Amino acid sequence: MPAVDSKRKDFVAYRTISPDRLRACDRVVSVRDIGEDGPRPEWHAVRMFDDRAIAFLGQVRFARLATVGRDGFPHNVPIWFDIEPVADGSHDLLFVSDRAAAKTRNALANPRAGVTIGGERTDAHGYLIRGTITVEDDPGQAVTHRMIDRYEAGTPRAAELRDAWKDDDIVVLRLRPTSIVSVWA
Repeated sequence: MPAVDSKRKDFVAYRTISPDRLRACDRVVSVRDIGEDGPRPEWHAVRMFDDRAIAFLGQVRFARLATVGRDGFPHNVPIWFDIEPVADGSHDLLFVSDRAAAKTRNALANPRAGVTIGGERTDAHGYLIRGTITVEDDPGQAVTHRMIDRYEAGTPRAAELRDAWKDDDIVVLRLRPTSIVSVWA
């Protein structure tokens, strides 16, 4: 962790953290400003999907996925998600979407995206995750059914959604994280 000169009012440690940098450290603290009482943390980055992040993301929560729209402005939508381990030891975030939806078109045109998870009124902790999206087919709607089971397990709505979506052209939006930041609202 870098030393903080408490006399500097404009000190900022790390604003963006590369995946290599994250793997090399347990915690990196960014400092918003230096007050009379010393540094006040604005946010800190954690090793990409450490155990705490995996446990947090394993809980059923809504995500807010932001893709870049045709006009260059963010297109931000609430969406279901799941976390999936991949062969290299990292994790991807999965979302499902209709192939014709704006978020899918946006991801095909510009794969850069950001997602926030958490930061709710009753629990201010959350994560800001940036990365690139690939759009994949969902054969047999396997990921779609997994997502329905994650969010609607044991409810009558699960069967209703499976039936309602059975003929839809649903794709998987796979976000490969390039940075993850633990945030507090």
